[in-house]
Amino acid sequence: MNLTKKLTALALAAAMTLGLVGCGGASSSSAVSSDAASTSAADSTPASDSTAAESDVEYIKDKGTLVVGITDFAPMDYKDDAGEWIGFDADLAKLVAEDLGVDVEFIEIEWSNKILELENKSVDVIWNGMTLNDETRNGMEVTAPYCHNSQVVVVPADKADQYQDVESLAGLLFVVEAGSAGEDMAVENGFEYNSVESQAAALMEVAAGTSDACIIDLLMAGAMIGEGTDYPDLTNTVSLSDEEYGIGCRKGSDLAAYIDGVLDGLYADGTMEEIATTYGVQMALAER
Repeated sequence: MNLTKKLTALALAAAMTLGLVGCGGASSSSAVSSDAASTSAADSTPASDSTAAESDVEYIKDKGTLVVGITDFAPMDYKDDAGEWIGFDADLAKLVAEDLGVDVEFIEIEWSNKILELENKSVDVIWNGMTLNDETRNGMEVTAPYCHNSQVVVVPADKADQYQDVESLAGLLFVVEAGSAGEDMAVENGFEYNSVESQAAALMEVAAGTSDACIIDLLMAGAMIGEGTDYPDLTNTVSLSDEEYGIGCRKGSDLAAYIDGVLDGLYADGTMEEIATTYGVQMALAER
């Protein structure tokens, strides 16, 4: 082989070697990219999956506070003369917080926004004489029932004889709490109504004569109207429903089961009945 041919062969061999190295590098790079893509895919697990796996109980213990969403609703949640939240629900919530080893904080909410408040973690639990219905069962993790209740019509006492059945209520202008079971009853019965921010506000409108009647919880009526109350000239007449109260937590939360466990113990040792008697709701207790 002459020198020219030898140099040409060596050049071709070198080029082939470089080509093989280049292909090997590309193959290695592709493998790394593939592994990175797999890792990225594993890391992109939907947030909902990871959220569902979290423990609300541990989250509350870590932050040190149980935040309870409420409205001003005697005898369940209301303020005493010192401005402290008390009531059947408030006292039970304090005992659950004590069992968790955390402080308790009560926050007044717009009742119609209760599910959103939970989802945003503005509150940890809705504990305010909440009626168990399709909305609350589908939108929250709820406890077993702990109280019985009904929605009742409240009118001025001097007109009560005129309103003793549903048919007699036609033509009245009602006022109800927005997002409440009372509003559901107004819709179901085809009543004309306006919505306000709370049941307490609804009572004020009837007392002031700006509405003919309101629909509120029987337990609230028992505590807030009639002789010896702030509304001695109001009374309840027609009962529109039978219902049960439950406590609402975030959908999928383990807090609802935890609360059930605590309430079962309080029911068994008589504490729940003792607190209920303090607020006059002992006859409404649901057996646990």
